[in-house]
Amino acid sequence: MATNKTRDNIKKDLIERLEENGIIGSWYLDLIEDYLQLWDTKNLLIKDVKERGVNTEYNNGGGQIGCKKNDSVDQLLKVSQQMIKLLDAMGIKPTRKVEEVDEEM
Repeated sequence: MATNKTRDNIKKDLIERLEENGIIGSWYLDLIEDYLQLWDTKNLLIKDVKERGVNTEYNNGGGQIGCKKNDSVDQLLKVSQQMIKLLDAMGIKPTRKVEEVDEEM
């Protein structure tokens, strides 16, 4: 599972990105905290899917036993989408470092 150090690094990176974009304010810091709460939730959902799989067994107590989808999969997608929306609300876009490719390869 992700560590507190990773979480702290993400927070630091997000604050730096806001500062680089000239965006400063308590409201944005609050959005970062919201983002980090969603990040924590995302990691718990990933852990659940890893432990129980994408399908889980159920027993309703009335003699019915079967297999159903793990609700954490759908929740993970929703949480990830909300995280992207928060980044968008803060004006943070993903950046990609392009590495030069050696033409001899």
